[in-house]
Amino acid sequence: MPSPKTFRVLLVRHGQTPTTGQILPGRAPGLHLSERGREQAEAVARRLTDVGLSAIYSSPLERARETAEPSERSTGLTAVIEPALLECDFGEWTGRQLTALAKLRDWRTVQQAPSTFRFPGGESFVELQTRMITLMERLRATHRGQTVACFSHADPIKALLTHAVGTHLDHFQRMDVGTGSVSVIDWPAHGAPVVRSVNSTDGPLGQ
Repeated sequence: MPSPKTFRVLLVRHGQTPTTGQILPGRAPGLHLSERGREQAEAVARRLTDVGLSAIYSSPLERARETAEPSERSTGLTAVIEPALLECDFGEWTGRQLTALAKLRDWRTVQQAPSTFRFPGGESFVELQTRMITLMERLRATHRGQTVACFSHADPIKALLTHAVGTHLDHFQRMDVGTGSVSVIDWPAHGAPVVRSVNSTDGPLGQ
């Protein structure tokens, strides 16, 4: 468990959906968990039961909310809807097939130099990372010495992990954050964050 003055955040990526790995859903409404995604959500809930959560926060999107619901039931906590946990705003790329996007010249920039890229009509990776860092600073102040779970999406979690390990945002794509995974970061009262786990899908989380 974290020390009395350390803030711990458990970053949970939502469970699998029917279009995971096929399209870039972004913030479009109406995308729900698949049967496998619901199984992943239940597995997350079992792992979060004994970690002493003080609060649960969730992206407003349905797939994140549905992933958080079993954890709400198992802990007795009600998730706070937090817009800062939203998926990246992909702008004009929202809803497009990943195979089609991979053929674009800009796709190479997304993969190799994301710090320089803004999605057409949407958000930049720098803005994405900044809002996640700002959220963590706010939660640290609210939950000092406590543990919280944040249900979000792959890119926001990867952006925060990149910051936490102290590497450049252009290394963002080296992070792997699968559906239903949990990544753990400790923020001491003073000093740099410590990444305890990344993309964890099994085993205890209370160490």
